[in-house]
Amino acid sequence: MVSNNSFAQVGLAIRSAGLVPRGALRLDEAERHGPLAECATIVLIGVAGRQGWSAFAGSPERLDGAPHPLDRWSQRVIGALAKALGCRALYPFGGPPYWPFPRWAMRAEPLHVSPLGMLIHPDYGLWHSYRGALAFSEALQIPALESRPSPCESCAARPCLKACPVGAFSSDGYDAARCAAHLRSGTGRDCMEGGCLARRACPIGVEFAQSEEQARFHMKAFLAAREGGG
Repeated sequence: MVSNNSFAQVGLAIRSAGLVPRGALRLDEAERHGPLAECATIVLIGVAGRQGWSAFAGSPERLDGAPHPLDRWSQRVIGALAKALGCRALYPFGGPPYWPFPRWAMRAEPLHVSPLGMLIHPDYGLWHSYRGALAFSEALQIPALESRPSPCESCAARPCLKACPVGAFSSDGYDAARCAAHLRSGTGRDCMEGGCLARRACPIGVEFAQSEEQARFHMKAFLAAREGGG
């Protein structure tokens, strides 16, 4: 499909759909093969703090009780954007195989790997995520990647590594099983109700922290995924 859009127009369309444009990147020729053979520009779409949550919170997918509501909503909304803009929709879920969203993200925005293993943004902190992308056949004119240092470099205290009640984060990586067991126990109520304590301990982007409703949804979704549900 061939579209006739500017990057600004694409961003406006994404915001009109209730989501947040999360930067863009050009694919190298070596990456343009197989399913991406006709794709030149990737525009990432996601959530930043509470921006993007409201549109989903009142959606039919959130309220119908069926599995994977956020993924289904993302597919409907981003799929409609792709159709309207004459491009292709890509998603970070539905695999394997999976599209390399973390790698794309670091080429589209000034992101760095945090001590928790999550990608940290200089403004949003750890309170951001990606719901999909639009792949355009044209080489859109996109902003240059902003060079900004990792906020973790100047954070000597590293409170994020000390906040987990069960030490799920360490130099060995993230122990998802230990985290899930804690959440299922009575002692994990604070994390279940307000979100991951380690994530909440990060001083960057606190104004973008998730609402309690948003945090509960994501913690329940994490447990459901660990148990094979939706």
